[in-house]
Amino acid sequence: MRTLLMLLFLSCYALQLQAQQRFTISGNVTEASSNEFLIGVTVAIPELNTGVVTNEYGFYSLTLSAGNYEILISYLGYDRIVEPLALDQDKTVNFQLIEKADQLEEVVISGEKDPTNIGSPQMSINELSIQSIRNIPVALGEADVIKSLLMLPGVTNAGETSSGFNVRGGAADQNLILLDEATIYNPSHLFGFFSVFNTDAIKDVKLYKGGIPAKYGGRISSVLDIHQKEGNSKDLKVRGGIGATAGRLMVEGPLKKEKSSFLLAGRSSYAHLYLPLFDFDNSAFFYDLNSKFTFRLNQNNKIFFSGYLGRDAFTIDDNFTNEYGNSVVNFRWNHLFSQKLFSNLSLIYSGYDAGLKLEHEKIKWTSAINNFNIKYDLKNYINDRLQLNYGINNIYYHFDPGKVSPNGANSGIVESDLIQKYANELSVYIDIEQGISDRLNLQYGLRLSHFMRLGQDSLNLYKFDDPLFFDPFLLIYLPSEPIKVTAPGRGGVMKRFTNLEPRLSLSYSFNPNTSLKASYTRMAQYLHLLSNTSAPTPVDVWAPSGPYAKPQILDQFALGLFKKIDHGKYSFETEGFYKQIDNRLDYIDGADLIANNAVEQIILEGEARSYGWEFLFRKNQGKFQGWLAYTLSHSEQRTPGRIPKFDNGRSNLETGINLGRWYNNAYDKTHDLSVYASFKVSKFWSLNANFIFQTGQPTNYPIGQFEFFEQSVPYFGERNRIRLPDYHRLDFSATFTPSRSGKKIESEWVFSIYNLYNRVNTASINFRRNLDSGENEAIRTSIFGIVPTLTYNFKF
Repeated sequence: MRTLLMLLFLSCYALQLQAQQRFTISGNVTEASSNEFLIGVTVAIPELNTGVVTNEYGFYSLTLSAGNYEILISYLGYDRIVEPLALDQDKTVNFQLIEKADQLEEVVISGEKDPTNIGSPQMSINELSIQSIRNIPVALGEADVIKSLLMLPGVTNAGETSSGFNVRGGAADQNLILLDEATIYNPSHLFGFFSVFNTDAIKDVKLYKGGIPAKYGGRISSVLDIHQKEGNSKDLKVRGGIGATAGRLMVEGPLKKEKSSFLLAGRSSYAHLYLPLFDFDNSAFFYDLNSKFTFRLNQNNKIFFSGYLGRDAFTIDDNFTNEYGNSVVNFRWNHLFSQKLFSNLSLIYSGYDAGLKLEHEKIKWTSAINNFNIKYDLKNYINDRLQLNYGINNIYYHFDPGKVSPNGANSGIVESDLIQKYANELSVYIDIEQGISDRLNLQYGLRLSHFMRLGQDSLNLYKFDDPLFFDPFLLIYLPSEPIKVTAPGRGGVMKRFTNLEPRLSLSYSFNPNTSLKASYTRMAQYLHLLSNTSAPTPVDVWAPSGPYAKPQILDQFALGLFKKIDHGKYSFETEGFYKQIDNRLDYIDGADLIANNAVEQIILEGEARSYGWEFLFRKNQGKFQGWLAYTLSHSEQRTPGRIPKFDNGRSNLETGINLGRWYNNAYDKTHDLSVYASFKVSKFWSLNANFIFQTGQPTNYPIGQFEFFEQSVPYFGERNRIRLPDYHRLDFSATFTPSRSGKKIESEWVFSIYNLYNRVNTASINFRRNLDSGENEAIRTSIFGIVPTLTYNFKF
């Protein structure tokens, strides 16, 4: 009897040990037809209400107690996989998803790709599927990532042809734009008509507006993270299109089947070829090239080589020429140390250069920024409730603000090089994703950034260390005269900045369909785009923080409610946010930035803030899909007068900018409404439409004039008190997909009409004196009226 009891005890103890044992299942999730890694695929155990999503390289890892389960693999637009799982040891299992034959149920835009993400602490994130980007009607018929982002809440730009975009009242230079982890400094072709991203080569687009993970840094408004395709490692595929102004072609295929692949994509405009037929002297041209090579060495090692090159050229009457472009080279090595520890090493070069040639003035000017980036990221899957992300990143910068040289023998310009600048940014981070309970989930982390402004060939020194002098009698700021010019040398360090950047996001799920989320984000930005226009231009110059410019510091708070209705057929998101930015640069009246070798003489430091409410309602399933996005917000900045460092004999107060009062910044849009609708009429026809309304952009008008030596000189009041007229338009497109009927080539015809009711939206208003009447008059400039376009797309 005693022996029987002992055996029973030992059996129960063994069963208890087995129940406590935990094992890991890990692997990659790829697309069946191309072997492409899929990002954000849900790998879940429904009965345990737990799961993970695949990372940027399609890898997942899930640690569970030993037992028999049912594993669910789901991803937007693909057939689900449901399989039994007997977890009695560590296992490596790769899954391949098959694209749905019927795409009517595809969600065209998704902030969360699966209902399980209701419980995810990540918020203020929007993802765009490539198909939705292709469906949204745009000017000139070219599918465009940046233009599609403008349909999301909290995202605007400064006009139809402006470069970049603004997020939650932030400036365009405050957005970190990444292509395969490499920085893109100017995301626009032809001054904003097109973006630099070829949708044929793009796999994933994700925009972080708040709650930004600790692995990202260096900008304070948003992160746009874009990943290129790896290339089809199974079959040779070709995709392309011919539009009104540009054509594109993409080829991908295996180098060694199932083991390695390549992708090559090119795009070019050709409007410049037929403009001379209409006796049009102006010319605009761009091209870009994308490439990627992927090598799957074994189960634990993968290598990626990718690159991008883009150029623009713009000419007016052969008197004005502007050329600019981005270039990127990237090497990445994925290594799996174990089933729980994933790593990625990246070596990256990013560059941007711009050139300007003025024939009449016989001037030629060039500038550039380059960086060399090494980063090492690791992801440790501790268990199904705890994941650690940590890494280190070092970026070396070279700023070339320009070289001015004569353009011809008759030029009066003396060749001169502006002072080149150098800097280094080192950062380390840790980010923790933790499930506290079935209802409460956290993501919290810390980023430590250290920025060094390195030495340069010469540096101006000023009396009282003040490069700006305030005249108390004229009440204006004037450049101070340097008292000395030193040569610090490139080997030293002129200034150091160190910042701790905490991040916190949390979600509380009331039920599987409703959650409340909150986040706090602190970020530091050490680079400044020197531009005193309402939108960036290709000739704007990047400059580092240093002795006369502090880094910008952001604190952002957000609170939101997220809900799925009728089993995900509809979804609703609403968020409120508040942003405070310190050390925001402002410019004195009359500031001249072009070829300025002492920009510290024209800038002041102030603060900025923005706050608002965002709303997004979506219909995600069925023949009719779409969304309504609305943002109510306000964005402003203030630059108060400084306390003088000496007695100026009249007053100890400076006026600052706008008398030190808050004023609207150039990208403040009180109301921003976007509506998108897509209707699948039949197997062959689909219709798409979008409507946009925005409050007019703040601007400056002259409020009077005075005579000076028989010349009329206008004068302006407070900054940005007046607005342009409100902006709105309606776009429409119809897509016809012919029957393949046994043909290998799939094709479609896209008929689009931009600005359907021919709204004359004001891009700018300029004032001049009428030579006949002598009266002052306002001249309104608009960019687009109604623009019909036909585009042919194909793939085989």
